[in-house]
Amino acid sequence: MILQFFRRRLRPALLLCATLLAFSATAQQPYTAPALSRPDSWSMILVPDPQTYNKFSRNQPLFELMTQWVAESIDSLKIKLVLCTGDLVEQNEFINPDGKVGNQPSKNQWEAVARAFSHLDGKVPYIAATGNHDYGYKSAEIRITRYNEYFPVDKNFLTQKMLREVTLNGQGIPTLENAAFEFTSPHGKKMLVLNLEFAPRDTVLTWAAGVVNQPKYKDHFVIVLTHSYLNAKNEHIVREKYLLKDRNYGAAIFEKLIKPSKNIRMVFGGHIGAPDDPRAHIAFRTDLNAAGKKVHQMVFNAQALGGGWFGNGGDGWLRILEFTANNTVKVRTFSPLFAISPTTQQFAWRTADYDQFEIQLD
Repeated sequence: MILQFFRRRLRPALLLCATLLAFSATAQQPYTAPALSRPDSWSMILVPDPQTYNKFSRNQPLFELMTQWVAESIDSLKIKLVLCTGDLVEQNEFINPDGKVGNQPSKNQWEAVARAFSHLDGKVPYIAATGNHDYGYKSAEIRITRYNEYFPVDKNFLTQKMLREVTLNGQGIPTLENAAFEFTSPHGKKMLVLNLEFAPRDTVLTWAAGVVNQPKYKDHFVIVLTHSYLNAKNEHIVREKYLLKDRNYGAAIFEKLIKPSKNIRMVFGGHIGAPDDPRAHIAFRTDLNAAGKKVHQMVFNAQALGGGWFGNGGDGWLRILEFTANNTVKVRTFSPLFAISPTTQQFAWRTADYDQFEIQLD
């Protein structure tokens, strides 16, 4: 009877000890810094929506830490291009922040995001999409934006050297909001990146289709960068609340531009999220284009991680896309913020199957 009593008492304690030991063993795994898996690979960095970093003064240095890390990793990771999914600021033209939703007026937000990307100027080309928060007074009431003021064509001469095509924005001005950039990968593949405004207008999609169908680009590997594209269920977004009169979201972009193409092979977007839920910030799907080629479509965001919409901005998460010589893309999710200190390095990688995977290109 006494023995049974002690067994009942000891069993929970033993289970607790085993759990703590298992957690300790996991937590003690050595940190491995980002590195290419093959010496002949090269990488592209995908930066999620930075709006929550820039709306609070306390968070702005965290986004600078991320771009500084990219600058320091250009050689070791052979970074050839940086893409940002849009929503560069919380409000495009707002002069009276309440201190709760954010404590920085729009001018300070635009200055902060431009300053952060300046760490890459002259070092590596980057392309930043526009999101709904980058238009209107707070969020896309009308198509006015200060994007061109802070991201003009000559901000980074390396990006300017890649520029091949451009069309007018919603204010009738030629800007990088809708532009095509060409480069040749280290593997010799001709690549074209189409940057499209938030909820692109029909005229923009017509222009983009005309670009990818030009004979000089017909054999290029085309990537589309736009903001609102997939939801967290991996579905093309059909409609949203924004009142812009001429607008196309993911489903319409796919039907009007992506699917009819023969050379669009990847699409990147951002936009989605829910407080402290990584799964709500990501999406992925593969469809076929008119040539029967796979189009891999990825959404990556992090803005409501690290404390929700009013937290630290996204815990420093970004994605490293390693393009290998055998036609695969290795996707890894990494935080320079966690990696900077031995105390938090154990949290610097997200290794779930939806955060660390390979894409086979055809």
